[in-house]
Amino acid sequence: MRVVWAIVQRNLRLFFRDRLNVFFSLLGAIILFLLYTLFLARLQIDGLSQTFPDATDQEIRAFVDSWMFAGIVLLSTITTGLGALAPLVEDGGSGRFKDFLVSPVRRWQLVLGYLTAAVVVAIVMSMIVLVLSILYLGFVDDTWLSAERIAQIVGITILCCMAFTALSAFVVSYIRTTAAFSGFATVIGTVLGFVAGAYIPVGSLPEAVASTINALPFAQGAMLLRRQFTDQTLAPMVGDNAQAADSIREFYGIDAFVGDFLVPSQLAFGVLVAMTVVFTVLSAARIRARIR
Repeated sequence: MRVVWAIVQRNLRLFFRDRLNVFFSLLGAIILFLLYTLFLARLQIDGLSQTFPDATDQEIRAFVDSWMFAGIVLLSTITTGLGALAPLVEDGGSGRFKDFLVSPVRRWQLVLGYLTAAVVVAIVMSMIVLVLSILYLGFVDDTWLSAERIAQIVGITILCCMAFTALSAFVVSYIRTTAAFSGFATVIGTVLGFVAGAYIPVGSLPEAVASTINALPFAQGAMLLRRQFTDQTLAPMVGDNAQAADSIREFYGIDAFVGDFLVPSQLAFGVLVAMTVVFTVLSAARIRARIR
């Protein structure tokens, strides 16, 4: 395992040394934060203020911010793992794989090193984003998440990191050049905000589009995070109106509906676990064949 650990350390250094790559891996989360801070948050707050006139501006803002940060954490689990796979593309494009093949390093060690490093980067960067999100909600919105809630969020975040990094590794295994990888990563970082229902609530989209988005694992991962992030902020805003709470949960993707089917948490967890296993196997096979 010392060989694998050496490869992991090497890939970690390559990722964090490239500051531009680190920035672009967080681009989707940064764009979402700026959009809501500068523009969209006010629109959401004004709309909810008309719907819940008895709720205070602070209660509504706390809900909107907690919903937003769930999307930011979800995006970071996807884009940071993707960005950490840049050494794989660079090594393939530069012909460095040939150097590895003549060294006493086995292909499975290389594969494990690439995948492990990408997952480590995704978890570390996502945890940093998560800590900043919790501190923002606490100091700005006076909403401090409980220790139990934070532990659940951490577990979901780690699962999302593993699932989406495995998926990214499978896709990246088909990319041959660094230019193509940079373009792909930039597009993914911006588009995923819509695919995950983070830029605008899924309830504002046509029903067919909303159902399609909710059927994707990105929206289901976001759903799991939103349920934890908004658990302490939804009730103060809606009060005792259970029907209004259900409507808000559906509109903001806290409950994901595919048609009339409510996606249960167990199914969403199962999808993410299955993605982790299936795409880890597929990506490992693809990378191994490419190194060969």
